[in-house]
Amino acid sequence: MTTIDPTTEYKRRLASHEGAAQRYAVVYGRIAVIRLIVAVVFLLMAWTSLVERAFSGLWLLVPLGGFVLLAIVHSRIAVAQSRTSRAIAFYEDGLARIEDRWAGRGQVDMVGETEGDETHLYSADLDLFGHGSLFDLLSTARTRTGNQTLAGWLLAPANRSEIVGRQQAVEDLRPMLDLREDLATLGAEVVTSIHPDSIVKWGEAPVSLPNRWPRLVAPLLALITIAAIVIVGIADTREAWLFLFACFGVEWAFVYGFRHRIQQVLAEADQHGREFKFISLLIQRIEGHSFKSEKLRHIQSSIKTEGTSVSSQLDRFARLMELADMRRNQMFVFLFFLLAMTQVAFALESWRRVCGPAIRGWMTAIGEFEALCSLSGYGFEHPDDPFPKIVEGVEAAEPRPVFDGRKLRHPLMPANECVPNSLGLGDEPQMMIVSGSNMSGKSTLLRTVGINSVLALAGAPVRAESLRISVLRIGATLRVLDSLQEGTSRFYAEIQRIRRIVDLTSDDLPVLFLLDEVLHGTNSHDRAIGAEGILRGLIKRGAIGLVTTHDLALTRVADELKVLAVNVHFEDRLEDGAMKFDYQMKSGVVEKSNALELMRALGLDV
Repeated sequence: MTTIDPTTEYKRRLASHEGAAQRYAVVYGRIAVIRLIVAVVFLLMAWTSLVERAFSGLWLLVPLGGFVLLAIVHSRIAVAQSRTSRAIAFYEDGLARIEDRWAGRGQVDMVGETEGDETHLYSADLDLFGHGSLFDLLSTARTRTGNQTLAGWLLAPANRSEIVGRQQAVEDLRPMLDLREDLATLGAEVVTSIHPDSIVKWGEAPVSLPNRWPRLVAPLLALITIAAIVIVGIADTREAWLFLFACFGVEWAFVYGFRHRIQQVLAEADQHGREFKFISLLIQRIEGHSFKSEKLRHIQSSIKTEGTSVSSQLDRFARLMELADMRRNQMFVFLFFLLAMTQVAFALESWRRVCGPAIRGWMTAIGEFEALCSLSGYGFEHPDDPFPKIVEGVEAAEPRPVFDGRKLRHPLMPANECVPNSLGLGDEPQMMIVSGSNMSGKSTLLRTVGINSVLALAGAPVRAESLRISVLRIGATLRVLDSLQEGTSRFYAEIQRIRRIVDLTSDDLPVLFLLDEVLHGTNSHDRAIGAEGILRGLIKRGAIGLVTTHDLALTRVADELKVLAVNVHFEDRLEDGAMKFDYQMKSGVVEKSNALELMRALGLDV
């Protein structure tokens, strides 16, 4: 557990970067003025030298050289300013998360098709994606693949060994604030520009240029042509010129046969050049650190290609792209005889032949590393949040799945507004039936259990004093809606969702069910019979969970199931015409209802 106070450290670093930004702004402005003065001096000297012939024109090289030097320094300061601005944003966002001002500041638009998936069994119910969501709170990834990896971890549980491996990696990364700042300030804004699927598809596509004789012929033709030019320069004879033109003809014929494929290779490489620049910077950071956890060391070992580091391979790609960019220079047309672009295209295809199949692994490694950094940042900013104990199989003391949380709180709620509650599910009881009025805390309890389970099964710290949890599949009905497009009622959508949750119990993993106001869309008689049957079926199939209800008839199920189920409730009270809640879960069935009193207080004649 880190001993650094995150708020103090973030404020210290933020102040340092803000001071640096102010200094850069002053220097940047001064250099701009000096550049203007040097430009004016150059023009005056040029007039004096070239028109009035007062001194040699060679003196013009002095202001010209000074102007170029100032331009280089100016450019570097601009880069430093940009990097400092991203560092300031990084710490401002971090303080916003700590101070519960974070909603909407994260990567809420970077999870692709997973956001808004109404068919998922708990994504919308537990507010995993969108404005003010768990993903909004967690993600600090710079790339699509990092965000998509984190989203995938939130949407499905990993196995126990993977979860424990992630916990160890997050704990290893937790104090590495310098590394997270470095990642946050690398390059320009690249989140929307790196498309992992496109890069992987390009890397794994069939190579379009041969790798043998044409790649050898191209430099050989260029050497012969250079020799012919030298011969013409030495011996200006008809035969020498004919030989030179013959060389040009052979080169043209050679290039003509491959022209479409060469253009395609260069165009496709151009599309991914900027992406690979950032990937190279990111991978250099991964390669350059020493890690303790097995998972992080595995990520490091996975970014190797034929025994060489990925960063060295990407440096080679970058050099080839610099050569390829030369074709945009108008003067380059006079160097056609070197067959430079042809040779670059063959070299790029050779690079893709070697490295292309490994790109998928690189992107996977980057995605996992960024996802782990996001979780470690959350862990650093919430130092009191512990890692849960993951129990499974023979390690579980209970024969049934376990969820045992002490002082659970909801991670998306402000800390000063969140009331902790403790509960245990396992062999006794398997189920809690939660009764109480609206707004008393029933649904929030279900969401608190669910979202902490998601955090735990993703490998993150949880918002609790402690948590013991089995590897579980989660199914929830907290936000089931009707659909005009599909012609389904809320009740029909709910029973479809419950059917899918029941079907989960046939898989290997146990199920955690979170049923809110179960079957409230039908009459009380059918609701009581149907809900009782569903709950008995889930218990029989070994699932654990919570169900909320306003219908006190359903609370009798707990009495009939004896030790397998218990009743708990939340209370409310009416004071001065307003409802008051303490949000503390209590044993037993709620004993009173203030609904009529509240309606009368609001002026309804009931």
